[in-house]
Amino acid sequence: MDHRHHGDGGRGGTGGPAAGLTYPGAGATRGDDPSRFPPGFGRLRVRTLLGSGPEVFRAAADTVLTWRMHRAMGVETVTGAPRAEPGAHVVVGLGLGRLRVRAPCRVVWTEDGGRRAGFGYGTLPGHPEHGEEAFVVELADDGTVWLEVRAFSRPAVWWTRVAGPLVPLFQRLYARRCGAVLRRCVRI
Repeated sequence: MDHRHHGDGGRGGTGGPAAGLTYPGAGATRGDDPSRFPPGFGRLRVRTLLGSGPEVFRAAADTVLTWRMHRAMGVETVTGAPRAEPGAHVVVGLGLGRLRVRAPCRVVWTEDGGRRAGFGYGTLPGHPEHGEEAFVVELADDGTVWLEVRAFSRPAVWWTRVAGPLVPLFQRLYARRCGAVLRRCVRI
């Protein structure tokens, strides 16, 4: 079993994974306690059953940690890192053509153990939101495998402020789609 557990340390040099983030509370999505989320941010938590057994867990963990879930959803994912790792820079793109929104992020934490695996990334300048989002795969005691998407965020630009209640709705739909796509990716 691999019990790598990467935290808040960076890749040398300029301050680590939290450097340049546009919000307080870097790493708060790591735990199961949303009270760690900074005040004034909207909260999201969506769980999706993926299947059962260690094979499904391992396949789901690898799919999440290597960006394949995002790419299978049609999300443009530009990064030099083959796997999510603290400090990795990633730009995600949603939408088409001129309507594509590019959102720069930095991975602030990863976990890859026997029962939990995933990562959290936080927003950098240029992202339309301020906050952090995590994708965590868990092998429960009963053998079921779950994806949990958890996040906290608030608008960073005028058009996400104007969109108001539509943004949390979009975020919830996106989180549910993550689960549905990952479930398809790991059918064994």
